[in-house]
Formats: sequence, structure tokens, C-alpha cells
Amino acid sequence: MARTIEALLFDFGGVFTGSPFHAFTDVGKELGAQPGQIEEIMFGPYHEDTDHTWHRLERGEITLVAAREEIMAEGARQGFVFDPLEILTRLAGGRGGVRTPLIDRVRDLRREGYRTALVTNNVAEFRSGWHSMLPVDELFDLVIDSSEVGIRKPDPAIYRLTLERLGNVPPERSVFLDDYESNVKAAIDLGIHGLLVDDEPLATIAALDRLLAA
Repeated sequence: MARTIEALLFDFGGVFTGSPFHAFTDVGKELGAQPGQIEEIMFGPYHEDTDHTWHRLERGEITLVAAREEIMAEGARQGFVFDPLEILTRLAGGRGGVRTPLIDRVRDLRREGYRTALVTNNVAEFRSGWHSMLPVDELFDLVIDSSEVGIRKPDPAIYRLTLERLGNVPPERSVFLDDYESNVKAAIDLGIHGLLVDDEPLATIAALDRLLAA
């Protein structure tokens, strides 16, 4: 029987690792900020694709050095003195390592013939770091890095580009997994099956297996 699903699309942070966003609660408290305020200064409205400094950085339009200066200036304007790079280092340390069960399952699914892609909002200067955390070549037929292609989630164009480069896979024959609801919704709006990932990798694997068996 022909498979209903042909392609599997995965986010990186929050899927193969813990979400980096959780640590902002502690950072904000230490700086005396309102809930979500430091996260907003750093990342802007992450559920959208805008001209915020971080969004331009993830699209490869500016360098990390330039983004750091802009974010520090905005923080100072709102009364906070912090270095974005120090916060990012702290967030990276709080991810808790990679989720080995999910890595193993994706490796098996690719061997079974599913086409696989990593679709990540990321920064050019971080590329070698996150690549070193996963056996990328074993897991994925394709990597779509926002800083390389100049498009970031939740822009629908990044999902269309991924499916095109996987061999023009129809949206309804693909699944996208992400820990950020707006990114999943954008995929669903295109007809892609969407799975919102939480902190339980075994639950993620079970939900994905159920969908593939349907």
C-alpha cells in the first residue's frame, strides 16, 4: 500500500533538545523585568516574522555582532543592562542535552524510506555549534536553515521551499513537528499535518507513530 505520509519535517531547538525559552523566566526575575519583557527585547514577537533585530539575524540579513549591539541598545532604552550573548550561552546550557530516543526514531524512519528535513530558525554564527549536537547527515535528507535561505518560520514560504526541495511532496503527505504553536499553525494552514512538541520525547514519538499508522 502507498504511504499516506512521505515526508517528515522537524524543528531543532525544543524538539531534539529542550526549549531554550523556558529559562527566560529566571533571567527576567534576576533583571527585575516584567514577565516576558526580556524575551520580547531579545526575540521580538516570535509568533510572527517581522523586522525585529533577531528576526533579521535569523534571516541572515545582519551579523550577530550587529544584532548584539542593537539588542543591548534596546535593553538600555527600557532600563536593562545585559549582554544577549551571555543570556544565549545560559539558555544553551539549560537545554538538558539532546533527546536520544527521538534521534533514534528519526534515524529508523529515514531508513524506512521517509524523506526527512530539519527546518530551523537559526543564526549563521551558531551553525557549527548546533550541527555538532546531532548526527545531521544520518537523520536528514535536507536541512533548511533560515539564515541560509533568508526565510524564517512562520513564513509559509519556508515550508513550501522545504517540500519543493524534498521532491515536490504534497503538503497533505507531510508532517511538521515544532515546539512553537504559531510555527505549527502556519504549517497546518498550508495543509501539512502538524504536531506540537512538548517536553516528553516519548510522547512525541508515540503521537508521530500514530499519525504515520493512520
